[in-house]
Amino acid sequence: MKAATFTQETHYLETMKNQVAPFWEKRQHGFYQGEKETQLHWVSFTSPAHTKAIMVVNGRIESVYKYQELFYDLFCQGYDIYSFDHRGQGLSDRLTDNNDIGHIEDFNDYVLDLNSLTQSLITPEHYQDCYLLGHSMGGAIATQYIETHSHPYTALALSAPMHGIHMQPWLKPIANPISRYLSLWSKQPSYALGQAPYHAKPFLDNALTTCEIRYQWFRELYDTKPELQIGGPSNHWVNQGLKGAKLCVDQAAQCTLPTLLLQGEKDQIVDNNAHVKFQKKAPDCQLITISDAKHELLFETDECRNQALVAIIDFFQQHSHV
Repeated sequence: MKAATFTQETHYLETMKNQVAPFWEKRQHGFYQGEKETQLHWVSFTSPAHTKAIMVVNGRIESVYKYQELFYDLFCQGYDIYSFDHRGQGLSDRLTDNNDIGHIEDFNDYVLDLNSLTQSLITPEHYQDCYLLGHSMGGAIATQYIETHSHPYTALALSAPMHGIHMQPWLKPIANPISRYLSLWSKQPSYALGQAPYHAKPFLDNALTTCEIRYQWFRELYDTKPELQIGGPSNHWVNQGLKGAKLCVDQAAQCTLPTLLLQGEKDQIVDNNAHVKFQKKAPDCQLITISDAKHELLFETDECRNQALVAIIDFFQQHSHV
């Protein structure tokens, strides 16, 4: 596969305007009632000519709106696309009176939502193969889902999954008890230590990507649609996130699905060492490190993003019933 078949930085804004935007306008979308009567926003892109499907599970603070370029690239490779906004973010129901706080009652609610939307949106008999692609927090959700549920998927691809959270060594043994204590102490969800409301960091200060044009497009999108914005996580989210990440590694032996795990060499959001621990315990997991990449492998420079997408598509094609 040629990497140039994907959207490239040289014609990025032109492609986003002339190809991706019209594609996005043709999406199917709606709301599904998930666990605890929470309305979840979903989208899909389908073609009668396609025999393969991908469920994309995005990360914290993200929305399906941010993934227009990826959906377009994958659809052009012959895949039907399904995705959704997690509870508490995007256009799905927010879970706190202050909509800016990232919050979750129980990390397993994310996993139950993925299970429900898989059953609701995807009809396995329509496809020869269905695949699961999870990024960051969505990678942890997808991992736990595969470890604990029966499912229709043929293979799993993980982009910088949250199998652990990057933090200073001294903080690791106390992060869980501190976040739990602060969560119990606060009557209402409040920002975790060091966290704040939504703020669009300048590109030079961002820890997500080294690709300026994709970063600026994402920030302008959130400026244009402020309802997508979400700030720092609550103490309870941190506590649940740490537990959810740890479970991914603890239960790795139950992730029997063929798995591709991609990590960025310079990731400072998730813990790359946790990926190694997961890979050693999982029965069928291939680990690839993308040199010079930060956290958002699917929104990185062409050099990094092309590597990630080629690896994902090749992996899915290797695990095909065709």
